[in-house]
Amino acid sequence: ACTSLSIQEQNLKLIHRISPSVMSSFSQEGHITIGGVFFLHGETGGKSIFHKMLAFRLAQTMIFTIEEINNRTDILPGVTLGYKIYDTCASVTFSVRSAMALMNGYEEMWTDTSCSRSAAVKAIIGESGSTNTIAIVTSVGPFHIPVISHLATCACLSDRKKYSNFFRTIPSDYYQSRALAQLVKHFGWTWVGAVRSDSDYGNSGMATFVEAANQEGICIEYSVKFHRTEPEKVLKVVEVIKRGTAKVVVAFVALLEMNSLLEQLTVQNITGLQLIGTEAWITASSLVRPSSYRILGGSIGFAVTGAKISGLNEFLLKLHVSNNTDNAFLKDFWEAAFQCSVTKETSSNYKTPCTGSESLTELKNQYTDESEIRITNNVYKAVYAVAYSLHSQLECMPQKGCAKNLQTEPWQVLDALKKVNFTLRTGERVFFDGNGDPAAKYEVVNWQLGPNGAVEFKAVGYYDATLPPVFRGFMCSCATQKPTSVCSESCPSGTRKAVRRGKPVCCYDCVPCAEGEINSNDCIPCDLEYWSNEKRDRCVLKTVEFLSFEEVMGIVLVIFSLFGTCLTVLVAVVFLAHKNTPIVRANNSELSFLLLFSLTLCFLCSLTFIGRPSQWSCMLRHTAFGVTFVLCISCVLGKTIVVLMAFRATLPGSNVMKWFGPPQQRLSVLAFTLIQVLICVLWLTLSPPFPNKNMKYYKDKVILECDVGSAVGFWAVLGYIGLLSLMCFVLAFLARKLPDNFNEAKFITFSMLIFCAVWITFIPAYVSSPGKFTVAVEIFAILASSYGLLFFIFTPKCYIILLKPEFNSKKNLMSKMPNKSL
Repeated sequence: ACTSLSIQEQNLKLIHRISPSVMSSFSQEGHITIGGVFFLHGETGGKSIFHKMLAFRLAQTMIFTIEEINNRTDILPGVTLGYKIYDTCASVTFSVRSAMALMNGYEEMWTDTSCSRSAAVKAIIGESGSTNTIAIVTSVGPFHIPVISHLATCACLSDRKKYSNFFRTIPSDYYQSRALAQLVKHFGWTWVGAVRSDSDYGNSGMATFVEAANQEGICIEYSVKFHRTEPEKVLKVVEVIKRGTAKVVVAFVALLEMNSLLEQLTVQNITGLQLIGTEAWITASSLVRPSSYRILGGSIGFAVTGAKISGLNEFLLKLHVSNNTDNAFLKDFWEAAFQCSVTKETSSNYKTPCTGSESLTELKNQYTDESEIRITNNVYKAVYAVAYSLHSQLECMPQKGCAKNLQTEPWQVLDALKKVNFTLRTGERVFFDGNGDPAAKYEVVNWQLGPNGAVEFKAVGYYDATLPPVFRGFMCSCATQKPTSVCSESCPSGTRKAVRRGKPVCCYDCVPCAEGEINSNDCIPCDLEYWSNEKRDRCVLKTVEFLSFEEVMGIVLVIFSLFGTCLTVLVAVVFLAHKNTPIVRANNSELSFLLLFSLTLCFLCSLTFIGRPSQWSCMLRHTAFGVTFVLCISCVLGKTIVVLMAFRATLPGSNVMKWFGPPQQRLSVLAFTLIQVLICVLWLTLSPPFPNKNMKYYKDKVILECDVGSAVGFWAVLGYIGLLSLMCFVLAFLARKLPDNFNEAKFITFSMLIFCAVWITFIPAYVSSPGKFTVAVEIFAILASSYGLLFFIFTPKCYIILLKPEFNSKKNLMSKMPNKSL
């Protein structure tokens, strides 16, 4: 420690030789001294007066707070606090020199080389800028002197490994940056520009904002930086803003940089921007000028919370230069405030002499502005934090006083600051977390015009990082119209976003959603039973398709079915009326009536295929079709066998008819039909047909159909019908040249030829037909084959019965005709 201190003193002597006029701006002796660093002198020029007024107010607030503490008996009783306040001139170099002067007190004790000498101050209040504060913290860090800043917000200062001696009464920019991103998202802005100070404050804060903005889905069109000492860069930044398409600009800049930026925006008349500000400038009255509202009107941002300090305003206003004529800084402040010269020295910038009757109550500037309570309150809290730390360290009691040994060390104050937790008279609770940061609470401030036309910094919301995210909230009663700032407009209904190549995700084209998809955040497919509507913004139930009785196709098929039924009944009536005639008796009237009955069932069973499929209708339609057609073909097969047997019976010595008489004919029809019934029973028992929603063939329709269940059962029923049809056709073909005058085998051959042709054609048509047309093909095959049997077997008989009754005689039927081939 001795070696380090010697080196430090050598450095201080070197600085002293360079600038021997390093003297405190304000000082007062006390048992314990607290240091303060503020930039009382900033840039030269007209706008420096605003910063000078604010800084002077902060310095006087520190003095007021120390005097208030010294006058209290409940804090540090019997112990007085002193202070030394230095001017940093907004310079890093001067900040380091001021820190070293506060640490060593070399302005008074250059000859003291004792290594055991304690630091001149136990804590330092300041600085306003993050970069200058980092320089101060780094300089005094090895000596464990705590530094409490009222305005240094850089998140980098929360690193306890680097800055273990740093505390602040203003929230870290880590919270403000993330809150800014949430504020931008709250207003629906996704396309923003970013401007920052080229300093630790701007660079660190903007880096956190960009990271948070990306997480919130906000795109940064540009991110530019500048420093107030680089006017050419300010012009470039303004040019970037002018060329940009973003209507919202996040300005993470210090007050001095904001002055430079505002000046150029005003000169180039760049209006129509929505500026998002930080605590550094959003409530700065120095920015309020006659022409600035055109640029900054409607600006919104975060400001630290403030509180009205009792007695402070009176203290600030009673200050007068006549009470301290030796203080050069006070004289400089007085001259700048009243634009007059305190002394007759030629070095003064003002020619008009001050009268001595000037009063600060007459002024309206940042020094006298009672609304400037936010940063002032931070200084107030910082001084009290040091006082309470000393109070606990010195084991002070309200009536008994403090410990007699006042030789407390800075590192002890540093440890006590980590545990400090108290409530001010304003009702505000003060404490520091593990990073030396206070609770992050902000007000959302909006630039608005008051009733009298003056600019007001109106609090329109709040943000409290200590609360759960759902309660942090924003609330806005902003007077200005909210602009739209997006790279691409929102996609209309039925479209999705397609990011442009090489562009941020906020820049996209709108691509129509495919059929069956709707757009939410992206095109998403509808569920299986749903389809997108025309706008493709909602899923609706798909159209259910089945062959119904109400549609044209269904009506036509019903008409043909009923017509065939009526025609069959009419033929049966004709046959019944002429049942004793030779032609009816000769063609096996019993089988003919049974065939007409089965044909009637065939025509009617086609009706079961029309209508909404159900469990029972699906089982009925297929089994009824299978059984009725087998019954029909069995009758035809019986008639064909009877013809063959009848011919064989005419041969000498033949008695074949006794083996295939009426009983055998009935038994054969019953046997053939029972086989089909058995197949259907097995089919219905093992895997019956059932209604099914087919969504594979059409994308936008649901085909309500009957699934056959077991394909083996379905094709077994069709196969058995086909087998009987083939047998009937072969037998009829063999009997086609029988020498009877009326050879029924010819007509059976024709009918079975049509029947087989229809059902052979049916198979590929059934497999390839879509939706309800599959059912229509099946009904057509049933009707066509039924009509074929009816016309080719019964039309010739009806023709003779009704139109040629003279041929309806036994003589005519028994006459021989020459053999003719088909």
